Amino acid sequence: MSSPGAALLNRPSVSGGGKGLAMQLLLAVVSGGYAVGAALNWGSEEVAEIMGDFGLSAAGLLAAISCYTYARAIDSRERPAWLLFAFSSLMGAGGNAVWGWYEVILGQEVPKPSLADFAFLCFAPPAIVGLLVLAKRPVTRAGWVCLGLDSWLIGGSLLTLSWSLALAHAARTAQSGAPGSVPRAALSLAYPLLDIALVSMVLVLHFRRSETNRSAVNTAIAALALTVLSDALFTSPLLSAEYQSGQLLDAGWFAGSLLLAYAPWGARRLHPGPEPAGRPRADRAHSRPITGSLPALTPYLAAAVCTLGILYNVVDGRKVDRMVVFTGCTVVLALVIRQGIMLLDNIALTQELAQKENHFRSLVQGSSDVIMIAAPTGTLRYVSPAAAGVYGREAEELVGTELATLIHPDDLGRVVHEVRRFLAAPPTEEPTTRIECRFKSGGGEWLNVESTVNRHQGGLILNSRDVTERVRLQAQLQHSAEHDPLTDLPNRALFTRRVRQALTGRRAGDHSTAVLFIDLDGFKAVNDTIGHQAGDELLVEAARRLQDSVRAGDTAARLGGDEFAALILGDGNRDPSAREYQVREIADRLRTTLSQPYRIGGSEVRVAASIGVAFADPGITPSDLMRNADLAMYRAKAGGKDRVEMYAPQMQAEVVRKAELAGRLRTALHEGEFALLHQPVVSLATGEVSAVAAQARWRSAQGILFTPAEFLRVAEYSEGGAGGPGSATGSVGPGHDAGRTAELGRWLLEEAVEQAADRHRAGHDVPVAVRMTAQRLLDRSMPLGSVEALLTRHGLPSGALVLELAVSDPRVPFDDLERRLTALHRLGVGISLDGFGSGYAAISALRRLPVDMLKLDRGLVEGVVESARLHKITAGLLRIANDLGMRSVADGVDLPEQVLALRAMGCTHGQGMAFSGPLDEYRLRRALVRGTFPVPGGAAQPALAGGSPGGSMAMHRGSHNETPVPPT
Repeated sequence: MSSPGAALLNRPSVSGGGKGLAMQLLLAVVSGGYAVGAALNWGSEEVAEIMGDFGLSAAGLLAAISCYTYARAIDSRERPAWLLFAFSSLMGAGGNAVWGWYEVILGQEVPKPSLADFAFLCFAPPAIVGLLVLAKRPVTRAGWVCLGLDSWLIGGSLLTLSWSLALAHAARTAQSGAPGSVPRAALSLAYPLLDIALVSMVLVLHFRRSETNRSAVNTAIAALALTVLSDALFTSPLLSAEYQSGQLLDAGWFAGSLLLAYAPWGARRLHPGPEPAGRPRADRAHSRPITGSLPALTPYLAAAVCTLGILYNVVDGRKVDRMVVFTGCTVVLALVIRQGIMLLDNIALTQELAQKENHFRSLVQGSSDVIMIAAPTGTLRYVSPAAAGVYGREAEELVGTELATLIHPDDLGRVVHEVRRFLAAPPTEEPTTRIECRFKSGGGEWLNVESTVNRHQGGLILNSRDVTERVRLQAQLQHSAEHDPLTDLPNRALFTRRVRQALTGRRAGDHSTAVLFIDLDGFKAVNDTIGHQAGDELLVEAARRLQDSVRAGDTAARLGGDEFAALILGDGNRDPSAREYQVREIADRLRTTLSQPYRIGGSEVRVAASIGVAFADPGITPSDLMRNADLAMYRAKAGGKDRVEMYAPQMQAEVVRKAELAGRLRTALHEGEFALLHQPVVSLATGEVSAVAAQARWRSAQGILFTPAEFLRVAEYSEGGAGGPGSATGSVGPGHDAGRTAELGRWLLEEAVEQAADRHRAGHDVPVAVRMTAQRLLDRSMPLGSVEALLTRHGLPSGALVLELAVSDPRVPFDDLERRLTALHRLGVGISLDGFGSGYAAISALRRLPVDMLKLDRGLVEGVVESARLHKITAGLLRIANDLGMRSVADGVDLPEQVLALRAMGCTHGQGMAFSGPLDEYRLRRALVRGTFPVPGGAAQPALAGGSPGGSMAMHRGSHNETPVPPT
């Protein structure tokens, strides 16, 4: 019992803990107790017979139940084997039960042959088939032949030895012809023959078993081997004549049954323990040479046993039995055939090995990678010929060199650490590793080398390749990803990372660190006047100046467009006034440097710099610090440009307030809180209403209407110049939140067209004028043809719509704007140039765009009476309009004197409080029915002042007060 157990527990780790150990101890105690009882003859003959018969039957039944239960629990190809083992054990239990029936119950000798013999004979065949099921099946026909030959070699040898020792006597007894001799002799021959077959399977399949659940299979083989050994002792002439139930021989059968019952359950809890760290599998194979040689020695051992059987007869002086001669000849013949098959197999393997060796030699010699084998000492034993092309050194020159002398000193420590870590790791978990280092070439320069490292007999195999170009390309890509391609300054991503490092590194507590955001004022004009190439040259020169102006250790970056930034690292100064003075001095120097004239293409170009400064206050994040600097920079631009502005907390509060107001605007728009008003456009000669101008108003909770400028108080919502109630059109100009204003502009256009169509169907054929910025007209979010589709949907003639175009942004692409307006003009839509006399692109628009009407800016009209200078400018502009055959509209005509002066200058139409304020739909239709307004011939009051209490005109001059029009 101890030998199979030791074989089973070879290098295991018991995952089942105390339970597994308890099962093993219980098995040993029960088996040992049975052996002790059998050795003492159980104290009485009756108890010995009971334990020898029914005790063995109970052990066999336990093994059968255990194997059957295990077979039902698993779902694999092993299930039939364990079912066969269960059937085999059941036959053994049945034979012992029959034996006990005769000896214990009936009290008589067991007849020969009997039913017990039949059951015992049925023990071996199922076990043999079960072992075949568990065995690793040969994959070739030659493998099956060798398996059969190996079985016969072992079986024939054992048969020869057994025949010489005992079986020949049984055969001669059968030939004597005595009564009952033939069945008994056959029975005597059947037991050893079946045992020989079972032993042959055990020995042969021990070297061919599958890797699956090896512990359980080993335990089952040990149990069967113990049973066969007991059978062999029982059939020997020495013991068979004197055998009685309950003797020590029964302990072998009893232990074999218990071991078979334990095999599927106890062994299943045992798992292979962890391999020793750093010990290669090849080393483990070399440490067990005898185990690996046993299968090859099996045929010779079998022949030796057969020879011993023949020599026994010769030495004893007996006549050599024909059975021995025949069996010996067949064993020798099987040995010759098997050795012939092995010889042919070895020849084929040798040829295949030679082909593979040539193949791999060609691969190694033809590979562009360098293959090196290093001894455990670090000395190179082999270097492939590719070293000459990769390293510029011959392979023979490198052989014998210490590997450490070829690695860059800065990389050597890291490489040694990685190699030691790799060799200490279990090979199953980490079969290879990868190392990158610099390798010394034959020319003396250092090459970037990537090596795949494997273990090899305690040393290393290195498969190395030159990756210098890849490393250089990666460095270039990394530089390109972090630097601006035009100026080669750090880009936004790298600048943000530098700011984060300054705030979280060893300078985390230094609050004198500052970030500067810089914007070049007037750069857009440079692009538009002398071209983008000149603009790029200016940016490059500005970047060079910025880089030269910052201190060593500081970072200058280009964030995009004409925006730059600088990170000024602090010096630990905690005095706020001192740090502000120092950083402001740096910022002023940068502003002065960047504002110096630039020599571009032979021309002198000037731009200015607006700079915002923010300090790294305690607890601030990189994004907040950069946002603060950006806010300060925009405040510098809004404050007149070419200046330095320090961040103050109220700047962020103002941004938050603007965002809240913009959100309120969107909510008001979605909830229908906006109303559309119209202001009449009157002929200055006749007083007739020639058009109406659409204007948006927001209705407050008290029912009072406000203009968008009055509602938001932010710069991005414009009312067309000064923008009092008399001139407000509700249009949305360019700004930082154009996405929100676009929705209001879209609503204004749709509402104006829809109401104009209703008035048109009611018989009021007065055109409606809607103010729209050029940016809005060219906005990609506004589909091309949306104006035409709107007119078609509501049934409004195209001639009944006038677009008052505001062209004040130099970034507007005039070519696209000209094409769009030409298409609308051909359709019949009127085009009015709004704010004429104040915009940057007014003259260019007049020259290129299909304009029908000029709308004088409110700023000109307000001073046309008091200012002689404005009087002359306005007269000149009106003269241009008349010469071009265009109508003219004066915006913001609030006083009778302005009417007289403008009419005398040649202005054809006016819009303002001198005639009417913005009207709701009901009052507008009343005015349209009336058709005309009184035209002042002297100092006269306006005909309709929009319902203003008292009709006072003074209160409306330049006013942004509420427009008290009752809700519609």
